[in-house]
Amino acid sequence: MSANMRRVLLKLRSVPTQPRLAAARHLSSSPFLKDTGATLPAKKPVGAFRGGLFGFLSGALVAGGVVYYYILGEYRVSNNMLTEDIYALQSATQKLQTYISELETRVDQLQKKK
Repeated sequence: MSANMRRVLLKLRSVPTQPRLAAARHLSSSPFLKDTGATLPAKKPVGAFRGGLFGFLSGALVAGGVVYYYILGEYRVSNNMLTEDIYALQSATQKLQTYISELETRVDQLQKKK
């Protein structure tokens, strides 16, 4: 071992293992700090009830707005689908009506020939 290592080990052995109690501190205040003169006005606390009520109402308002726009979007989609279905039913009805009228004319032509 080198000489430096021996010195370090000797210093480490001499370190006390028991924690030392901190010396008691004496606190004092100066006269400058005691005489501040003007003080700030006391803030009125919001309070847990009013804060909770405000938080609940604002959360309900935001949630209601989100739900409103979601339902409005769903309503538009379903309304468009219903309109498309109505147009498809209308075109199918018109095709069926033209087919039936053609059949009726053919039946009338066949009955005239007999």
